[in-house]
This record gives sequence, structure tokens and C-alpha cells, in this order.
Amino acid sequence: MAVQKVVIAGAGVMGASMAQIYAQYGHTVTIFDVFPEGLVKGKNLITINQETAVAEGKLTAAESKELQERISFTGEWDCFKTCDYVVEAIFERMDVKHEFWAKASALAPKETILASNTSGLSITEIAKAVEMPERFCGMHWINPPHIVPLVEVIKGEKTSDATAKAVYDNALSVGKKPITVQDAPGFVLNRIQFAVLRESMHIVENGIASIEDVDNTLKYGLGMRYAAIGPFETADLGGLDTFYNISSYLFADLADNKSPNKMLSDLFNSESYGVKSCKGFYDYSNGKDKEAIQRRDTMFLKLKECLFNEE
Repeated sequence: MAVQKVVIAGAGVMGASMAQIYAQYGHTVTIFDVFPEGLVKGKNLITINQETAVAEGKLTAAESKELQERISFTGEWDCFKTCDYVVEAIFERMDVKHEFWAKASALAPKETILASNTSGLSITEIAKAVEMPERFCGMHWINPPHIVPLVEVIKGEKTSDATAKAVYDNALSVGKKPITVQDAPGFVLNRIQFAVLRESMHIVENGIASIEDVDNTLKYGLGMRYAAIGPFETADLGGLDTFYNISSYLFADLADNKSPNKMLSDLFNSESYGVKSCKGFYDYSNGKDKEAIQRRDTMFLKLKECLFNEE
């Protein structure tokens, strides 16, 4: 089925960003959020993202204006009655997703493809609240979705092959690089990302290096390397004998805690949530939150251009 009308459920960072991609590729997009303040924040995020895209020459001001005109905002559930495709990007809690999908899937036409942008919750479990779960699939976009190419397509137990292919093809149609993933906690990207974060916090907590130096290690070393080649390619190029020998003594010393590190727990308990609260591992007060988003997007756009030019 040709997709024209897309509903993005959730006006947060992910939802606002995904909406821009669909609008860029000519789709009519509705951002749905039950919280009016969420819709306001979504509009502001899109403005910031578009300002960066225009400043970097990725879009003209006229193209950006046209793109934004394809995006509407609503808190009314009727938007699900006439859409072709739904991507949910709401709060990462199973009961919240169950409540949403029970209502949205009952309203959506039976041929509408339904997808969840969950970062790692079970697609099979979410699908228990979905009417006609065979048309439901995981579609995990990576922050910021309007720039990062990867999309994880996750097939639940009741997802049909046709639905999984439709979601995969949909990702390709909007310029993404989809991968197929089995329904395991965290899928692929977050399993790797949180293994890195756990070890990074372990390094800081044990006084091996500072937060800034760990970040610089990734930015100017591993991050640069992994932007061009993956971990298996890296090991092959470095020599599997070398990697085996290092593994034999290093694995035993790496972090393997089964609950959040103290660093993360302390920040969470003090309501320091990062950029969204203007305080996290770093300080984002006095406008530094907007600067951080714009700098990230500028750097990601440059990196994306390099990677795609190599294809």
C-alpha cells in the first residue's frame, strides 16, 4: 500500500524529528500528542532542527518552509481514522504503550501499518494491546532521526512477513539504512550503546579517566573508527590473534554490573536528565541546551555527508 498520510504519536525529540523526515519526502504528517505543552515543544524542536539544516545548506529556506507546512499538530484521536501509517514514539513504559495502542489500533483502518519506535521494549509484549497485531512491527529510529540513517526493524511473534517488509521498505523510501532485528531486549544498537555507557561510567567512577576524557576517547578515537568500520571489521583489520590475547586478560576487568551505575542513579534521583532539564553529566543552562543540539546536528550532518559520499 502506498503511504501518504503518516501519524507520528508523540511530539518529543524523536517524534518531532521523524515527522521532518516524512515531510521532507512529501508525506502529509500529523504529530499527535495528548499533552498541549508537548505539541508546543515539538514545534520548537522542529524550528531548531530546520534552522540548522538551512544554515548548513541542506535545505533552502523555501524548502524548509514547504516541509514544515506539511506537518500539522493535534491532540485529537480522530487523526488515526484516516492515516496510512502510524509510528508511535511515546513514553517508554509498557502500560502507557498498551493504553495508547489499544485505542489507536481500534481507530486505524485495518490496512494501516502500525509501528513502535520503542528503544528496547518487547514488540511481542506491546502487540498484546494491538488489534490485528500482524500489522504491527518495531521501527526503532536513532536520535536524531532526521539525520542518523539507521533504523532497526523488529519483528514480533505475530508480525507478518508482509508487515516487516513494508516497514523495512518504508525506511528505505525515506532515505534510511534499515536492519532486521529479532525481538530481544534493547535490540542491537542499545545493547551496544549501554555496554559502552556502563564501561564509560565504570572508568570514571574508578578514577581511570574523567568524563571529558572518556568522551574525547570516543569522539577522536573509537567514534571516528566506528563511523567508517564496525567492530567485526575493526577486529579483522587489527588481527584476531591480537584481539583474542587482549580479550583473555581484559574481559575479566570490564564492568558487568546488573543495575544502573551510581553516577547515573544519582543524576536520575536529582532530576538531572541531561539537555531536557539543562543539567546532566554536563551543564546546559543559559542557552547551552540549544547550542548542544545545534552543534550535535551540525557535526552529524557533516559526518553523514562523508559517509554517504563514500557509497
